[in-house]
Amino acid sequence: MNSSILAIVFLPLLAAIVGGLGNRALGNTVVKALTTGALFISCALSWPIFLAFLGGGVDATVVPVLHWVTSGALSFDWALRVDALTAVMLVVITSVSALVHLYSWGYMEEDPDQPRFFAYLSLFTFAMLMLVTADNLVQMFFGWEGVGLASYLLIGFWFRKPSANAAAIKAFVVNRVGDLGFMLGIFGTFLVFGTVSIPEILAAAPSMAGSTIGFLGYRVDTMTVLCILLFIGAMGKSAQLGLHTWLPDAMEGPTPVSALIHAATMVTAGVFMVCRLSPMFETAPIALGFVTFIGAATCLFAATIGTTQWDIKRVIAYSTCSQLGYMFFAAGVGAYGAAMFHLFTHAFFKALLFLGAGSVIHSMHHEQDMRYYGALRKEIPFTFWVMTAGTLAITGVGIAGIFGFAGFYSKDAILEVAFASGSEVGRFAFWAGVGAALLTSFYSWRLLFLTFFGKARWIESEHIQHSVHKTPVEAGVDTTGGYHPHESPLSMLVPLGLLAVGAVFAGFAFHHAFIEDASFWNGAIFYNEHLIHAMHEVPLAVKLSATIVMLLGFTIAWYGYIRNTAFPAKVAEQLGPVYRFVYRKWMFDELYDVVFVRPAFWIGRQFWKIGDVGIIDQFGPDGAAWAVAQGSSYARKIQSGYLNSYALVMLLGLVGAVSWVIAG
Repeated sequence: MNSSILAIVFLPLLAAIVGGLGNRALGNTVVKALTTGALFISCALSWPIFLAFLGGGVDATVVPVLHWVTSGALSFDWALRVDALTAVMLVVITSVSALVHLYSWGYMEEDPDQPRFFAYLSLFTFAMLMLVTADNLVQMFFGWEGVGLASYLLIGFWFRKPSANAAAIKAFVVNRVGDLGFMLGIFGTFLVFGTVSIPEILAAAPSMAGSTIGFLGYRVDTMTVLCILLFIGAMGKSAQLGLHTWLPDAMEGPTPVSALIHAATMVTAGVFMVCRLSPMFETAPIALGFVTFIGAATCLFAATIGTTQWDIKRVIAYSTCSQLGYMFFAAGVGAYGAAMFHLFTHAFFKALLFLGAGSVIHSMHHEQDMRYYGALRKEIPFTFWVMTAGTLAITGVGIAGIFGFAGFYSKDAILEVAFASGSEVGRFAFWAGVGAALLTSFYSWRLLFLTFFGKARWIESEHIQHSVHKTPVEAGVDTTGGYHPHESPLSMLVPLGLLAVGAVFAGFAFHHAFIEDASFWNGAIFYNEHLIHAMHEVPLAVKLSATIVMLLGFTIAWYGYIRNTAFPAKVAEQLGPVYRFVYRKWMFDELYDVVFVRPAFWIGRQFWKIGDVGIIDQFGPDGAAWAVAQGSSYARKIQSGYLNSYALVMLLGLVGAVSWVIAG
């Protein structure tokens, strides 16, 4: 197994280095084949490891790589730790990344910088694999920052596009805010435990319960402070309320980037970190309550915004933000297995929805506004059916005891454990989750109906018709003057089909192992058997709540976008300011612009004009230049050009020198 683990982690790095440095010298096909092949090998090696853990009772494996740091009391190795939790993440990361690489063959076919794009994808995958195989907090932070760097490069891949550059900078800056909390949490953990080794920290964590530490001039609970600081890092990476603003703007990157980074892998890093450190969080009930509240609030908040957006990728982006909220409040109430199960199923159906949206965008000549879609189910039937499967999965369609799509098992389990937790914040999370499930059903079916049903609004879209007339006939231009959407190439459809299989069957196949089989986890996470037992005892109304609101959301979407298409506009008009407030994303961007961005720019201008120009330049290079200029002007005055004047000066100098020697 050791050689397989090393290959899984380092093959993407090797492919990224060779592809990135070789770039156009190797050519598009060679780099794409190299990077895609490396990821498919990593994926093929990951599944047997996951299936071995699925049998239960398998112990963790630690593969040493090299001795890394020794500095005073701080000493740790670079080692790859693989247990059940890591095995789940290996499957998710390598499977989605491999399919995204393959999908990108078709989606990025006309881009001139394909080698750079594929090298970035592989670099990101390596960084994510480093994060989830970390045996210590420093190694985890290395991967944590690595995915941040790679996401910056991928979001801003089209660097000639100003909005892409702005989105990349925004993602980088917002994540740095969260990372400050994460770093303080790591520093504090080392201060308290004297080690950064994750197994050693988790083993010692129960003994620190109830202890206090000095923080900001006060004596506070040690584990509460450490866990909240660590969770702030998760809030940034996983786009939770307050640090969520970067995620929707990150849609400026190519659609495969959205599927890989912002649906299935990087944004789940925060959830993984909380679950990895779950024994530590269990010693801090206040911190867990904070995690639950933030997750529940994010879940509902992001879902409200998703109901109003017209950009197909932004709808799915806010859906991602909302689904991450489910994962966090599941972890907050102590159901870490349920949180990881939703992470697992969500990876398949959300990557499917993002790549399906990419197929729609590809067929519509890069138009992303759903108001210009409609009646596409006959034009791109395969894309329609796989996106329908993804919609059935995210909305949680299923019949208990018979069969359900992926989200039916994972989302329902989260709602049940939140209710079964019995705490006030747990009940709040339950009701927020039910409300979000209603909105999720509405905006998901709204997306499907606007895109694939109704009249073909793209026929009337001057934007689409004018732009496509410049493209070749093979791209879908009708010589009679109209544009006909076309199905995506096979390299894009095959990944969609495979992800659809996961969206349909992943929940049914694995729900028992993730939720109810403690031997599967085998100590990789904190497993609360009492909570799982209580989950089965909740009232029938609780068990049916998600299904009821799913049907209600579907009915409202069907009525508004199929039966009576004038209804949504009337509702939006009646809601007036409320609708505009939600449509403008609760004004977070405007608020942050006033509170943070403008003051930061003002301070920067003061440092520039007063500090840099007014002081440093004036007394530094500008002052020195002025002094030289003044001295030069005086020097020029004594340069008469007459030989007798220079001889007199030399004679006076000689007399002065002789006088000084005699006097000495």
